Amino acid sequence: MAVVSPGRPPGPLTRPPGPLARRLTAARIVGVPLVWLFAAFNVFTGVWLLLSSLKSGDEIFSSPWRLPTTPNWGNYARAWTDGLFGQAAVNTVVVVGGTALATLLLAAPAAYVLSRITTRFNSSLTLFFALGLGIPAQVVMLPLFVVMNQLRLVNSLFGLIIVYVATSLPFAVFFLTGFFATLPVELEEAAALDGATPLRTFWQIMLPMARGGLVTVLILNIIQHWGETVFALVFIQTTDHQTLSLALLGFLQQMQYNGADWGGLFAGVALVILPVLACYVWLGRRIIEGMTVGSVK
Repeated sequence: MAVVSPGRPPGPLTRPPGPLARRLTAARIVGVPLVWLFAAFNVFTGVWLLLSSLKSGDEIFSSPWRLPTTPNWGNYARAWTDGLFGQAAVNTVVVVGGTALATLLLAAPAAYVLSRITTRFNSSLTLFFALGLGIPAQVVMLPLFVVMNQLRLVNSLFGLIIVYVATSLPFAVFFLTGFFATLPVELEEAAALDGATPLRTFWQIMLPMARGGLVTVLILNIIQHWGETVFALVFIQTTDHQTLSLALLGFLQQMQYNGADWGGLFAGVALVILPVLACYVWLGRRIIEGMTVGSVK
């Protein structure tokens, strides 16, 4: 027979929330609405940009918050032809695609070696790549331009790809090193017992298992360089090799002499933003999964 003390009600004991739990609850109450407001503001800005790209210049100022009476698709045609966005789009695809592939080809083997071969220099090498994340682009701009000019790689898409790869490697190697470290070593040991060479083990076993991390680095690299302006503005000097960001700047400068074409300008901005936005909406979940898996061991 159970005996219940008269001064204590039956049931499990519950403790009042501590100060940390109360602070987390208060932060959640304040933070969640702010995050949703920020997300709603970004969605509203994107929709307003798309609607403005289909309006005439007069309609943008007379009724900025209304739907376009008649969609003006000629804005995109003018931006594509007059703003030279066609050639710029091809150049951007070549530069961004070449940068992403070259970064993966160089970063994946380096990260695998740093995560598997244990020497006294591994920590220093990993720290060396991590320090590259904190170097501002303005610091290396002038010496990098001098070196690239001596190699005759200024005003060249290949030279711009080299610059992008060099600036992308620190993050890619640092991220993939942590990702490869989460993969089980037992698979490599089993492959070695079966007679597989280290190169074959990396190429046929470990690299497919790291597909989530590789896709994450690939997507982040594309998003980073699709609209990059600083390096492109320094190393590209003619319109034949300009990227989309430079074409948008050139189209904006044309408006100072040929008159304001706000509909065409909004269409040009949409041409730069929409591919990156579509890529993130399509593959955003893969980015989150890759970063989450690589953050724990």
